[in-house]
Amino acid sequence: MTAAREYQRCAELAETAGDPAEGTAPPARHWLLVEHPGPWPRQALAGLDPAVSAALGAWAGEVGARVVLVRRPGRRDRDAVEPGRRWFRVDARPGHEDVRTGTWSSPAELAAAVHADGDPHPDPLVLVCAHGRHDACCAVRGRPLAAALVADDPEGTWECSHIGGCRFAPAMVLLPHGLTYGGLTPLEGPAVVRDHRCGLVVPGRLRGRSALPPAVQAAQHHARAATGATRLDDLRVTDVVPDDAPPGRTGWRITFASPDCVVEVRERFVPVDRPLTCAARPAGRIRVFDLVDARC
Repeated sequence: MTAAREYQRCAELAETAGDPAEGTAPPARHWLLVEHPGPWPRQALAGLDPAVSAALGAWAGEVGARVVLVRRPGRRDRDAVEPGRRWFRVDARPGHEDVRTGTWSSPAELAAAVHADGDPHPDPLVLVCAHGRHDACCAVRGRPLAAALVADDPEGTWECSHIGGCRFAPAMVLLPHGLTYGGLTPLEGPAVVRDHRCGLVVPGRLRGRSALPPAVQAAQHHARAATGATRLDDLRVTDVVPDDAPPGRTGWRITFASPDCVVEVRERFVPVDRPLTCAARPAGRIRVFDLVDARC
């Protein structure tokens, strides 16, 4: 690695290399957001009561959930959090989207949040990863994006702990649909959120939908490119089957409806000689989904 590259952060290196972002949304059929002003340790849930952290982790494993800590953007508000902190439990599965919310003041109340009825929360939520202790790119790139979004939507915008894919920072998740975007600038972000509220996606920056498997995320990306479909509910998944692939690769054939489209993709892993997070050391490898065919 050259001296110049030693001073580049992981997101800069990924941009230079042109890493494909499709199929990289964090896998999560459900989400639990826990208001916690910080500071957040590198492993964010280690900042919670150990018994609660274990209980939340067990629940997440059972239902395919991701648990993240959230806080309001802006440092000045972090020391003034009211005793009753918020939690949000999100069902991100297509056709089942739902958000429930409540407050917690004790470890027992937080542990109970995963099964509590909660109150319906009809408005979308916007998460921006700003977890600097996990990855510098998330803080350097995430906080300006969060600041721009909170100016446009002060109630629905939250900074969050690590969600994955630091090299695509800033990472933004739109809930309840689990749409994960990467690389948005503070100028671009508000327009993407407004489109989401209108039932639209912006394919060029979309990493995928968290409730879908990575291969399906990638296939949906190619289906959108082939059809021009931009509605949130376009390209409903109707079938996913393994497909023939050369040795050392895995293939899938994914069928979509509305509009009808059949996409074949193959997975491969590419070794790289650069860090994939600011805290990592080479060598690493990235997963890539190659388009084999799209019949739309």
